[in-house]
Amino acid sequence: MKFSTKTRYGLRFMVNLGSNVKDGNVQLSDIAKDENISEKYLSQIVIPLKSAGLILSERGANGGYRLARAAKNINLKEIVEVFEGSLYPVDCVTDPGTCERGTLCVTQEVWKKVGDALIITLENINLESLINDHLQRKQILDYSI
Repeated sequence: MKFSTKTRYGLRFMVNLGSNVKDGNVQLSDIAKDENISEKYLSQIVIPLKSAGLILSERGANGGYRLARAAKNINLKEIVEVFEGSLYPVDCVTDPGTCERGTLCVTQEVWKKVGDALIITLENINLESLINDHLQRKQILDYSI
């Protein structure tokens, strides 16, 4: 299973945004520059994040974006599902009616276990832990000679 570019950039956006929480609202152009992502592409990424209630936006001179909740209260599953939808690799796990072989298929349980493992992993990682790792790596790079 591969995650889309929107998912990967969306997660990077959220880490960067959370890393700058003390600065108040963060400009999209600043994150685009920091992450080396087109501002136009990032503007498409923020729309579903805002719709999902993960970020807030404010217009005006002091406008920009900020996290809607504390980073410790946002897990990676929430972010990934914004862009990917269901994290189960096949539809029949969540909607048995999509497959006529539902009761006969022995692989359905395998796909359920794969999806469950992915979901549990992403639920157990919060945004705050990624932000802390990011800030620690950034500090190491800032002080290297």
